[in-house]
Amino acid sequence: MTTIPSLARRLDSVQSSAIRDLLALTARDDVISLAGGLPATELIPAQRVREAAAAVLSEPQAVQYGETPGWRGLREVIAGRESDAIGRVVDPSNVVVTHGSQQALTLVAQALLDPGAVVVVDEPAYTGALQVFSIAGADIHAIPIAADGMDTCELERRLAAGLRPALVHTVANFHNPRGVTMSHDKRAHLAALADRYGFWILEDDPYGEIWFDAPPSPPIAAHSDRVVRLSSASKILAPALRVGWMVAPKRVCDAVELLKQGADLCGSSMTQQMTAEMLSDTSWLGMHLDRLRSAYGQRATALRTAVEAEFDDRVHISPADGGMFVWLTFRDGTDTTALLPTALENGVAFVPGRAFADAPQYSGAARLCFASSAEPVLQEAVRRLKSAHADTAHTLS
Repeated sequence: MTTIPSLARRLDSVQSSAIRDLLALTARDDVISLAGGLPATELIPAQRVREAAAAVLSEPQAVQYGETPGWRGLREVIAGRESDAIGRVVDPSNVVVTHGSQQALTLVAQALLDPGAVVVVDEPAYTGALQVFSIAGADIHAIPIAADGMDTCELERRLAAGLRPALVHTVANFHNPRGVTMSHDKRAHLAALADRYGFWILEDDPYGEIWFDAPPSPPIAAHSDRVVRLSSASKILAPALRVGWMVAPKRVCDAVELLKQGADLCGSSMTQQMTAEMLSDTSWLGMHLDRLRSAYGQRATALRTAVEAEFDDRVHISPADGGMFVWLTFRDGTDTTALLPTALENGVAFVPGRAFADAPQYSGAARLCFASSAEPVLQEAVRRLKSAHADTAHTLS
C-alpha cells in the first residue's frame, strides 16, 4: 500500500482566515455582507483604469518581464509620495513593489524573523498578519489597543520585564478591525521604544489616505528609521491591479528583493505602470480621493446612526474617522459567534470579534465594513441584524 507523502510541519499551526471562509458563505445575493473589507465596486475608477491601460499598452515593453523590486517609474512615484508623508527624502532604492501588500508582509516576515522570534501585534489583530507570523513560526504576543491605538505603555512595561521582540506590527491609521487611529504621542513613543530596544516596527498602512475630516498624524516612520512601511493601491485605486509596496531601509529592501526572486521573479510591469500613471496624475487623484472620502464618510455615518437608532445603549460602536470599518460591542452578553448563523439566516453577515483575538472579552464584538454598501443598504443590514439579535435572544431565553 502506497504511503501518502506528508505535508510540511509549518502547516500544523496555520489556520484558514475566518474572513476568507466567511466570504464564501456570504456570496448569496440575499445576504448583505458587512464582513469583507472590500472597497465599493461602483467607486473603483474603472474608466480611469481603462485610460491608464490604453496609455501603457501603447509601449510593447509594458508586457515584458520587469525588475524584481518593481518598475522604476512606480518606485520613483512612491518614493516621492512617501517623502512628503514622512518628511524626509526617500530614495527609490528604499521601495520594493509587491503583489499586493500581503506579499510584502509575507516577505518582510521571511526577511526579519527566525522561527521562534517574538512578534508583537495589536489585540485585536489583522488576521492576515496573524497568518503570516504563524507560518513564520513566530512567538506572537498581543498588546491591547484603545481608542488612540496600541497601549505603548503596556508594551514598555513588558519590554522592561524582559520581552524582546524582533518586530512590532501595527495598523496605526483607521485600524483593521478596531477602526481607531494611533495618536501622535503613541507613534513617537513606539518609535522611541524601537530605538531603545532594537526592534523593527512594521507599519501597515492601507487606509491612511481614506480620512474623512482631517488626515491622521504623520507616520510612525517620521519618528524612526527602524520602520518598514506597507501600503497598497487596492483600497484607493483597484484591488485587481495587485500592486502593493514596502518602504524600508536599503538592507531590508535588498533582503526582500532576494526572497522575491524566489517567489515570483517580478510582478506585472503592466499594472505597475498603470498604477504609476494614475498616482502621478495628482489633479485627478486628488478629486478621486475626495470622492472616496466623501462617500465612505457618509456610509460610515449612516451605519453608525442606524446601529445607535436600532440598538440604543445595548451596544457600543467605535467612531469612524476614516478607513472602512467600525467595531461593535454588545453590552448584553450576546456572543457574536453564536449570533452569526442566525444573522446569515436573516440575510446579513459580519465578522465575529473572536476571529481577530481568541480571548473571551471579544466574544461580544463584531467588525462591520461600511465601505461596500450604499446608505439604504447599510440601514437595511442593521435592521436585519436587529432581527437576528432578537431571534437569538428569544432562542436563549
